[in-house]
Amino acid sequence: MDITEFCESLKQARPPQGLNPALEALWWEAKGDWNKAHETAQRDEGPNGSWVHAYLHRKAGDLSNAQYWYRRADRPTGDGDSKREWDSIVNWLLRTSSH
Repeated sequence: MDITEFCESLKQARPPQGLNPALEALWWEAKGDWNKAHETAQRDEGPNGSWVHAYLHRKAGDLSNAQYWYRRADRPTGDGDSKREWDSIVNWLLRTSSH
């Protein structure tokens, strides 16, 4: 799957089968369901889940909590356009994770 296919899947009511929790969380966030995205990101306690968790809190305006999660993910604190960060995370996860 590439980012185009991932974005196309947003037209569906449910995420594609087999997505890892970090990708599924970003899918739910793109669908506008922050709570479902947050709940799903919490299922991945590794660096990828922490990165998505950080992104979600940054997007929600909870910067101190976001910084904690960026540190756990060993990633620089996100800044600038959140859509660009979403694209970067999705691309990274699609390239490096089994989904």
